[in-house]
Amino acid sequence: MIKVNSKVKLNMPKIRQLTKAQVTALEQTAEALHTEVVQSQVVPRDTGNLQNEAFFVDDSQSASGKVALVHSAPYARRLYFHPEYDFRTDENPNAKGKWFEDWEPGGKKSDFAIDAYKKNYRRLTGV
Repeated sequence: MIKVNSKVKLNMPKIRQLTKAQVTALEQTAEALHTEVVQSQVVPRDTGNLQNEAFFVDDSQSASGKVALVHSAPYARRLYFHPEYDFRTDENPNAKGKWFEDWEPGGKKSDFAIDAYKKNYRRLTGV
């Protein structure tokens, strides 16, 4: 019979650092996605409110692993869910309804958030 003893010592400062990096990487990823959506010029634009002042990242729950891109304009929902509208394209040539669909699963840019998160986390942790 072989007798084995082992002792595990957790590096709690390092674990806290990695946990904090997860939250920071998530917040930075949300900001990167926000920038990507604006630069892709897909949000319908008339006065610029829907894309600028009324479009922001809500990271108030980032410690719980949740962030959101928010359009606070009251008409955003109507425009988003009605792609049949004839959107002006003089300001944003790619304006359309359902403007987030390119970044959703199955969209042509669906890997953007995953790749951005990996890049941010690696940069923050060196892992």
